[in-house]
Amino acid sequence: MTIEKRKNVEGAIFLVLFCLTIPAANWMIGHVGTVCAADGPCLIPVAPGLMAPSGVLMIGAALVLRDLVQRRLGVEFGIAAIIAGAGISAVIAPPSLVTASTAAFLLSELADFAVYTPLARRRLVTAVVASSLVGLVFDSIIFLWLAFGSLEFLVGQVVGKSWMVLFAIPLVAYLRRRDIRLGLAPA
Repeated sequence: MTIEKRKNVEGAIFLVLFCLTIPAANWMIGHVGTVCAADGPCLIPVAPGLMAPSGVLMIGAALVLRDLVQRRLGVEFGIAAIIAGAGISAVIAPPSLVTASTAAFLLSELADFAVYTPLARRRLVTAVVASSLVGLVFDSIIFLWLAFGSLEFLVGQVVGKSWMVLFAIPLVAYLRRRDIRLGLAPA
């Protein structure tokens, strides 16, 4: 397989996974958790004594995957992925969460993009971690405020999404080392 084909195939895989995290997050909020309130989100424990809406896991993964889409396919695909993600969110989010989900997704991914893009060529792992942390804070604040009118789960949201970013660091570091070994340049 040529380097260019490998880059495109991996980029397409990252893009599909990115797009799948959005419906998964919206579905999980209403269906997966150790506690599911009738008029609120399903919650999961993210640390001892700390709960968060269950969609945090998928959104944490989405922030990293969007960075990988941009690395493999380019800035244009990174922006297109953000727009597609917001559109998917608007279409599949429960009616009560459409505005919150779409706005949070769009604004947090744009914040992630703004931090990732200038850092990515020099320090990939740093770029992914820094941009994801910025994105997850934006996402958490915007989503919780618009969806529930409260920041009650803010710390849990940040911790839950951070777990996914931490779990992704070894993969991102591996990809960086492998890219260098194969001579695979970022898009």
